[in-house]
Amino acid sequence: MAEERAGVELPWSRFVAIGDSFTEGVGDPDADSPGGLRGWADRFAEVLAEYSEDFSYANLAVRGKLIQQITDEQLSAAEDLRPDLISVCAGGNDVIRPGTDPDEVAAKLERIVSRLSATGATILVFTGVDTAFQPVFRSIRGKVAIFNENVRKVAQKYDCVVVDQWAISELQDSRFWAGDRLHLNALGHHTIARAALDALNVPHELPPLDPPALPERSWREARKEDVVWAREHLVPWVIRRIKHVSSGDGIEPKRPQPETLRPARHGSVDDAPEQVG
Repeated sequence: MAEERAGVELPWSRFVAIGDSFTEGVGDPDADSPGGLRGWADRFAEVLAEYSEDFSYANLAVRGKLIQQITDEQLSAAEDLRPDLISVCAGGNDVIRPGTDPDEVAAKLERIVSRLSATGATILVFTGVDTAFQPVFRSIRGKVAIFNENVRKVAQKYDCVVVDQWAISELQDSRFWAGDRLHLNALGHHTIARAALDALNVPHELPPLDPPALPERSWREARKEDVVWAREHLVPWVIRRIKHVSSGDGIEPKRPQPETLRPARHGSVDDAPEQVG
């Protein structure tokens, strides 16, 4: 792997990712990956691993976690692993909940970043996606925008690197999202990995991927799909909120200890999802 990047040396030798389902890789199934999920962080780390045989990566993210849970359950563990590169994507599950204050969520994010900043590691943070394209979440677009401005303010204060998902046009395309319409599919995670590498100015060979066009659907067919989606995904999500149950209950981090990775699979057919939402 190192031979492929001869003459280029990166300043990082250990990457640790914390967060929720986005960083765990939900929506990007892979039987060969721990926990059965690949995701943007794995894809990103695979590229960084090409630069050094000593590079290692841990992923502590667990689906469904709120930002306070990430603070309580993942932050100290991340610090103990002594990374020199850390990704933090937290707060999304809080922001989409009714009645939450994006300023309060961002204040909790700042407390996480403040602690990690003291380690001297490079910190990667993420804005939220522009939800204008998604009818169900369009009403919270203003909350996401306020949260994003706070993310940028925190990043400036602590010299973090920002991956601006709001500005990624591909994420406005339903073909980059899984069938639950809440998580990215393989194409989406591949796109985020590219964006993260670009944000850090890391040379890479991950190509942009163009999914096939969606089949034409009548209005009636589209509404039938909406009903099926609501029954299979939206209603269970609402029920979990009412019962105060998380999709991450009982799930352990997929990569709790730093480990080396296999070479990246640049542009492989594995990156193309069988179905898109």
